[in-house]
Amino acid sequence: MIQPEKIIIADDHPLFRQALLGTLKPKLSYTSWLEAQTIAELEALLEAHNESDLLLLDLNIPGAHGFNTLIHVRNHFPQIPVVIVSAHEDHDTISKAMGYGAAGFVPKSTPVDDIYNAIVTILSGSVWLPASFQQMQDSGEECDIAERVASLTQQQYRILMMFAQGMLNKQIAYDLNVSEATIKAHATAIFRKLNVRNRTQAVIAISQLDLSEAGFNAQ
Repeated sequence: MIQPEKIIIADDHPLFRQALLGTLKPKLSYTSWLEAQTIAELEALLEAHNESDLLLLDLNIPGAHGFNTLIHVRNHFPQIPVVIVSAHEDHDTISKAMGYGAAGFVPKSTPVDDIYNAIVTILSGSVWLPASFQQMQDSGEECDIAERVASLTQQQYRILMMFAQGMLNKQIAYDLNVSEATIKAHATAIFRKLNVRNRTQAVIAISQLDLSEAGFNAQ
């Protein structure tokens, strides 16, 4: 196998990253490893290194809002395969992740050597899933919301995530260094694309893409 040039790891658990890199770096000695602990750091890395060969994404990285980040990355950086590496390993979560465009799903309970094998499999163009997984169908409603989220531009998605954090237009405008009028214009476009009337309905709509309560409690 020709070794990948760059792999991004988006995970906020330093011990897990260290354990993963401790095993993978010797096996992939020519690969540059880029690390992100938050969605903001991940977005910066994706913008600066959009030629990366792979993204290892933890669904619970701060600011991820369930599957929304996966959908966003697959829409705006389709050239980068995304592997979900998660503590959630129930069939429903795996099925949804694959339905939203993941190239593979690796539970964090997977032995690190198997994670290496998963990466090799995915880089060769195949899909990697836990042996115990049985494919399940996503509901039509969730797929519809996923398509609507995927239609958002980079800036619209960023603003939507700020809505989800409860930030006011004034705060968002300050953080993004634009006018409040610009934020309002983006908000109007976001509401139209999500088929909602206001930011409350927008946040409720994307909450359908959050991880299940059972998944969170299993962590």
